[in-house]
Parts: sequence; structure tokens; C-alpha cells
Amino acid sequence: MYSGAGLLLIALAFLAFNLFAGLTLTNARLDLTEQKLYTISDGTKKVLGELDEPINLYFFYSDKTAKDLVVLRNYARRVEEMLKAYERAADGRIRLHIIDPEPFSEDEDKAAEFGLQAVPLQQGGDQVYFGLAGTNGVDDTQIIPFFPLDQEEFLEYEISRLVQGLAKPERPVVGVLSGLQLNGGFDMMSRQPTPPWMVMEEVRQLFQIESLKADVDQIPDKVSVLLLVHPKNLPQQTLYAIDQFVLRGGKLLAFVDPWSEADSGMEMPGEPGGDKASDLAPLFKAWGLEMLPGKVLGDGANAMSVSMGEGRPPARHAAWLNLPRHSLDQGDVSTAGLENITVATAGILKPLDGARTRFIPLIQSSEYAMPFDAQRFGMLADPEELIRELKPTGERYTLAARISGPAGSAFPDGIEGRKDGLKSAENINVIAVADTDMLSDRMWVQVQDFFGQRVPQPWADNSGFAINALDNLAGSDALISVRSRGRFSRPFEVVEQLQRDAEVKFREQEQALQQRLADTEQKLASLQQNQDPAKALELTPEQQAALQQFVQEKLRIRKELREVRFQLNASIEDLGRTLKFINIALVPLLLTLGVLVLWLWRRRRA
Repeated sequence: MYSGAGLLLIALAFLAFNLFAGLTLTNARLDLTEQKLYTISDGTKKVLGELDEPINLYFFYSDKTAKDLVVLRNYARRVEEMLKAYERAADGRIRLHIIDPEPFSEDEDKAAEFGLQAVPLQQGGDQVYFGLAGTNGVDDTQIIPFFPLDQEEFLEYEISRLVQGLAKPERPVVGVLSGLQLNGGFDMMSRQPTPPWMVMEEVRQLFQIESLKADVDQIPDKVSVLLLVHPKNLPQQTLYAIDQFVLRGGKLLAFVDPWSEADSGMEMPGEPGGDKASDLAPLFKAWGLEMLPGKVLGDGANAMSVSMGEGRPPARHAAWLNLPRHSLDQGDVSTAGLENITVATAGILKPLDGARTRFIPLIQSSEYAMPFDAQRFGMLADPEELIRELKPTGERYTLAARISGPAGSAFPDGIEGRKDGLKSAENINVIAVADTDMLSDRMWVQVQDFFGQRVPQPWADNSGFAINALDNLAGSDALISVRSRGRFSRPFEVVEQLQRDAEVKFREQEQALQQRLADTEQKLASLQQNQDPAKALELTPEQQAALQQFVQEKLRIRKELREVRFQLNASIEDLGRTLKFINIALVPLLLTLGVLVLWLWRRRRA
């Protein structure tokens, strides 16, 4: 009787709280997740604050079709809550439309018209839409074709990127300054013209390109991102122009190299190449990093196999590296999701002591690595020599890094004729890469001619990294700050710890059982050595006693193992009962008390 009354009281209290919350707390939000997954970041708030006109967001999700897909439904709920948070924070400048595109409906036609991708559940069966489309006042469109479940930590970044693309629909301008023939040229050795590098073809499809000369004295204001490739022997005026561009908020993607194999300007047949190095040493120093001078990275674990010519087996080249997924920072949008990146005679980047900037490695070697002298590669005949000479230091070296934070000018006193430049900046945004060869076609793509069209067939993600980095840097500082967040799915850490503890006990008992079994078998074997072969199948009293003892030990240990498993289940069940009590009884009780206190307070004021 008392139990029924208690349950009724709890139910009434819970119903009263829901009614009260529905009437008075409709706009209240409380995000209790550890990483604030349902709270938009300050960077996103800045992006939303820059909206000059309303935009429409259309969230297409096949709710009825995906009713049995629990993981997808949970993630879809998070996406919807995140979009509603954007709508609230935008203060009327975002209009959210949630659409369930049923098969053969006008809503499905609209989703297809936007270019969203439908994923089939089974062969010839229903399809699920789970994407986002956005439009602005002049009918520009941005889409996320499908929200991949394995990219959940970049959810906010992708939505903010779409919103900013609608707020500023014009293509970003990328200024290109290169000491290599990225746009094609003439090969002195073959006496043949060379086509543009395929990476530039892909960049040109997404960005507006502004070519800059090596002696430029000012980076144009319209340039959003400066792409430097092999900046070799740049004059002081150009270095100063780059310095001022970065300090005034310009973004920089720089590819430098201690030994650029793509640099053939000084190379003659039969002779080693001249100076193949490029660096931004004075600028890097002001930004808190350096590329180790005259050093090339060797990595035995990631060494590529290179062809040695007809009739000779391939050789492993310790300075030509195929860096796998675990060498790439999966928490940064420029490298997340990439499978492999290849480099050739790359350099080593490291932060300087006392630097105020933040140095975040994006691409790293394995621990089986060491630096080589760059001049070693001028006359290298057999790459296997490098493998034999390799003495790993146990350190992981950085090939590419993101640099951000406060920085001073590399020219605090200016240069001749220009003394009034910026002296410092509160925040810079630079990505530095210690290799230029990774951009050349031979390191990542096979290009085929198809009826006059150059068709790329990539076998590495080098271009993807360059495009991702440019795309990220082309956004505002606010968008760049919104890189990765936590994941929605969280493990039951306490339960997993209980299971691990019990498994340790289980393994200990199992090992004890195996050891006793081996000891008993050895004892049986020693007792049988002196037996008559004709009576080998008969057991002596000593053997019978030993066998009986072994059986008893086995039964006792099995009982102990059952007890360990019982304790595991008991601990987990106790934890579950505690959580149920908190959720079912304690929380409603506390909420009810809160409602009563608030009601008494209002009545007293009245």
C-alpha cells in the first residue's frame, strides 16, 4: 500500500513539474554534457553575428524510414538540436525548416533538386535522406549532402562553414607565390613543355587564383589566403610584405623544403643539383618555429618502395615516406579523414623555446626516424644505404604544423622606405609544411588523357590536404576557431572499469588453473615412468590420489571463477539500481521541492 502511494506521489510530482516547465521554462536550456555538445561555441556566435540578411536552412531527415536505425536517430536528434541552437542564437536571421522527405513526395524532389544524397538501406529498398541545404536572399545555395556518422566531432564546423558560405558567397581569393612551375612551364632536360600541376587544377575549381611575382612588395587586400610554395631566395621587400600580410589578419599556407626534388632549375645532366632548399627563417623565428636547417627526415617505418630501373628490384627509400592515417592529426579539419600522405625528402619543423604562439603538429613521422644531412641526397645512388644508416632516435618529428596566437613582426624596425608597418598581432593563422614535392603529380596522382581531358586518379591524399588547409584558412578567424568538438556517443566508463578489473581477476585465476594443470600432468608423468608397460593403463593409488586432488582443485577454481563473474555482474547491477533510484525517485523529488519553493516564494511576494 505504501509502495503504491509512493509511486503515485512520484508520478504526480513528475507530471506537475512537466506542466510547470512547459508553461514557464519554454526557452530555458541547460547543457550538462561534459564537452557542451549542445552549446554553440564563441566562434560560431561570431559567424552568426556577421549575418546581414536572413538565410533559410532545410534539414532533410527521413524520420519514418529510419525508425529502426537507433544510432542514426540519436545522431539526427543531435543535429536537429544543434540547428535549433543556431536558430535561437541568430535572433531571427536563420529560418530552420525540418523536412521528412517521404518517398515519391514533393519534399523528396526538393531534396534531390538541392543535390542531397540519399543512402539506400538495402538493395532496391527505401532510401534515407540526412543532409542540410541552405539558401540566402539571392538564391545562392550551400549543402551538406549527408552527415557522416564518423565525422561527428566536425558537426559544428561544417554547419558554421555552410552558414558563412551563404553570408559571403563570393569565392575566396588565393594569392599564389611559387618558386616552382605550378602552372606549367618548360623542362630544360626533356626540352618539352610541362602541364600545370594537378593540385593547382583542383585549387582553381574552388578558389579564385591571384598569381604574385617573387618581388612583390605588398600582398593585395583582396587575397584571403597566401599560398607559398618553395619561397626560395625571396628579397627582403617580399618577406616584409608576407610579414605584414600575416600580422594584419591574412592567412598563410607555406610549403618550404630542405631539398626540393621538384626544383630542377640549377640541375644539369650528370651533375648534382645546386641549392634546392627554401625557407622562411626570419618569419618563422618571429612566429615561434623553425625548420631544422640542412636536415631531411628519414623514417624506416614509413619508407616507400621506389623503382630502381629495369632488371633491378625495388628499394626502400627512407626519405620518401608514405605516412598513414595515424601519422595525421584526426582532430584537425585539414587532416581529418585522410588516409595517407606521401612526401619526398621532407624537412623537420619544431617550436622555438619561449614562443608565444601555439604549435600544433598536423603530420608526424613514426618513432623509427632520424634526421639526415640534406646534401647527402645530391649523390645518392642506392636508397637502401639510408635504411642501413638509419639509427632511430625514438622521437616523432613534425612535417606540418598549425601556428596560431600572438606574434611580433620579423621586422620590428621596418625596412628601408617602410617604417610604419605593424609591429605585432594578437593572433596569426599559419600552416607550415616542410615539403614541396608532395604537391607534384608523381607523389600523389596518376593523370590520364581522356579525349583531350586530363583525368586525375589519385592514390594519396596530398591534394586533399592542400584543399582542406586552404578551405579552412579561407574562412574567418571565428570559423577557424571552430575546428573539432566532442562526440555524442560516450562509453560507460565506470562499467568498463568494473569489467576490466574483473577480467584481470579472471585472467589471474585462469593462469593459476593452467599452472596447476601443468604441475599435475608432470607429476602424473613422473609416476608413470617406473610402471610396467603391460600395466600402463592401470592407475596406482598415488596416481588416483593425485588425479582426485586435481579434480577437486579444478572444481574449486571453477567455483572461484564463477564467483568473480558474479561479483562483476553484482557490481554493475548495484550501479544500475543506484542510477535508477536517482533518475526515478531522487530527481523528481528534488524537482518537486524546487517547484514548491518557487510557488511559496511567488505567493509570499503576492
